[in-house]
Amino acid sequence: MIQHKPHHRIQTSLIVFVCLITLSGVILGLSTGGFILNFKEIGFSIISSAQKAVKTVSSGIANAITAVSQMNNLRKEYERLTQELQNYEYMKQSNAEIRKENQRLKEQLDFVERFEYKNCVAEIIGRDPNNQYSQLTIGKGSRHGIKKNMPVIAIQNGTVGLVGKVVSVGFVTSMVMPVYDYNCNVSARIQKTRDIGLVSGQGNVNHPLSMGYIRKRVLPDLQYGDLVVTSGENENYIKDIPIGYISEIKVRDYDSSLDIEITPVLDFGRLETVIVVDMKEQNQEAVTK
Repeated sequence: MIQHKPHHRIQTSLIVFVCLITLSGVILGLSTGGFILNFKEIGFSIISSAQKAVKTVSSGIANAITAVSQMNNLRKEYERLTQELQNYEYMKQSNAEIRKENQRLKEQLDFVERFEYKNCVAEIIGRDPNNQYSQLTIGKGSRHGIKKNMPVIAIQNGTVGLVGKVVSVGFVTSMVMPVYDYNCNVSARIQKTRDIGLVSGQGNVNHPLSMGYIRKRVLPDLQYGDLVVTSGENENYIKDIPIGYISEIKVRDYDSSLDIEITPVLDFGRLETVIVVDMKEQNQEAVTK
């Protein structure tokens, strides 16, 4: 029978030998200082790392607080600049409106000073909403020399145009019937051909005026855009005051006259002031100039 005891002895000796070699290496390393741990350095490293971390966190918080403060300052500065810009735009718009108003008043002043008849500038203070704005209330009355049937004109964007006539007078206010009123009829003349007709309103500020009694035979001589002015007959209105432009011409078989539509020279929706004219009295300022 085969025995294995010598083999086990060899393995045991080998293990013991390896252990001795390892132990000798450890002792040698300790004796040379290669494995000596410097606990002071380890502690310093740990503490310095912790301090660095704390400093980093503190710096981050400080930076965050500074950033929030800067954002608040920037927001306040933005709001201030925005307000200043709004104020500038408001002032710019106000100055533009003031310049327009001054220009408009200058036009009126120059006109009324040169106009041959005595006149009175009046502001429109009301419109009749129950009658499609067909009547205008002005802020001048008998106290200012206004009388019934006085013609009313206006100057708008450098253009003089017919507004209507005074139909009712109070002490400090008056009522004006504009040319677009149903009851307003104005003797008018086509400036180019000198043909006379009658201009009437259609009761609405947004509708064109109507001109009748113009004979059909003058149709070849008419063109769109021809100016229609007051004829001055019967002394109801001043002569040659622009009323409007021909915008449409209709020919009806059953009618001997043309049906002509007139677009007013004035934009009544934007009209603010008017000039009431006293045709019976000369403008002394114009006479002396």
